[in-house]
Formats: sequence, C-alpha cells, structure tokens
Amino acid sequence: MNKENTLFGIVGLVAGLLIGFMFANSVNQKTVAPVSAEIKANSNMPPGHPDIGGTSGTTGGMQPQTQAAIEKAKQSPNDFDAQVKAAEMYYQIERFDEAISYLEAANKLKPDDREITVHLGNANFDAGKYDEAEKWYSAALAKKADDVNVRTDLGLTFVFRDIPNYDRAIQEFTKALTIDPNHIQALQNLTVAFTKKGDMTKASETLTKLESVDPKNEAIVKLKEDIQKGGKK
Repeated sequence: MNKENTLFGIVGLVAGLLIGFMFANSVNQKTVAPVSAEIKANSNMPPGHPDIGGTSGTTGGMQPQTQAAIEKAKQSPNDFDAQVKAAEMYYQIERFDEAISYLEAANKLKPDDREITVHLGNANFDAGKYDEAEKWYSAALAKKADDVNVRTDLGLTFVFRDIPNYDRAIQEFTKALTIDPNHIQALQNLTVAFTKKGDMTKASETLTKLESVDPKNEAIVKLKEDIQKGGKK
C-alpha cells in the first residue's frame, strides 16, 4: 500500500485492528486516525505493531500450539473448527494470506456462517485487498444490513484504495450513522472523507458532532488542522 495515497499522508488503523480482534465477539471497528510518527512502509499498522512473521507457506519458528492447530487443519480439511482455528493462528502473526485461505475453506464448509464472511472481510482488509474486502462485507450486510461496524468497514474499503471513492465512502458512513448516530468510528471517518473530498462545511459539521460525542478523541486536533488547511494533502 502506497502511504503517500493514504489519508492525511500518514495514518494508522488504531481501533479494532489489534491482534485477534476478528475472533472476539465479531466486533469490527476500524478507524482512520492520524498518527505523529512514521509508519512502516509495508504495514497498515501503527508504529511498534508486530511485523508479519515467518515465510509464506511455512510454519518454521511458530509456537508449538500454532503449529499443532495448522497441522490439524491440514489433516482434517472437513473440520470447520480446525480451519477457523488455523486462520486465527495465522491472523495473530499477521500472515493474512494464509488466514484468508483457511477462512475460505471454512466458508466452503459452512457458506451460511455470517461470522466467517465478516472475518473474510477483515482479513482481506488487513491484507490490503480492498476489492475483496468489499465483496465479503457486502455479503455480510446482505444478511444483516444494520451491522454498523461492518457498514463502517465497508466504507473504509473505498477510502484506502489506490483511487479512493470518497462519495461511496460517505454514503456508507452516512448509512452507518442512520443506525447509530453516535458511532465514533463512523463520525471520525466521515469527517475524514468530507475533508479529503474538499467539503469543509460538512467536515466541520461532522467533527462538531464527533466532539460532542467523544470530546477526548485523540484525532480531533489533527482533524481540525486538516479542515483548516482545506483538506490539502
């Protein structure tokens, strides 16, 4: 991902991208948030976040329990739980392509399992595969249209592409806010999208709402600065 094309020049996904989040209650809340330090060129994560470990397709250097989970999944391709566990192990070390492979295997075994669909959206998002993430998030929303977190994440897939679609992002964030008018991530990301689009009036209005809901939000100062700069990159 080319960081020169990301919001505010340098950004990090800081709310909801902690290791293992996608297997904890399926709460999926990503936020576009300014950070002050340089982010690694090959990562969407804030500084200090663990690097992607190991070499693709191998289990060398993994913890024994991780190796065991992966081996069980390989030996039991029809075991749904084993596929999910292997995906979780790979996700924890940020080897998203492998996580996606096992989640796809789980999806084939239980195509109606919505949580796996959401997990596939998350893993593809974190792998920088935003078109694929859009597909899986949309499939999840087709089953539960009022999932405000997934709706917000769907909006973000349009923000982080090489050629952003801010209008579509705004549309999805706005839909999320019709479900939950005080949703922090949707408000923050909508402020960003309006700013990048150049609509400073609506960006300011949304930021005012964000301040009323979450006055201690660490992104507010930077969001104000960028609005004052007219959304210049």
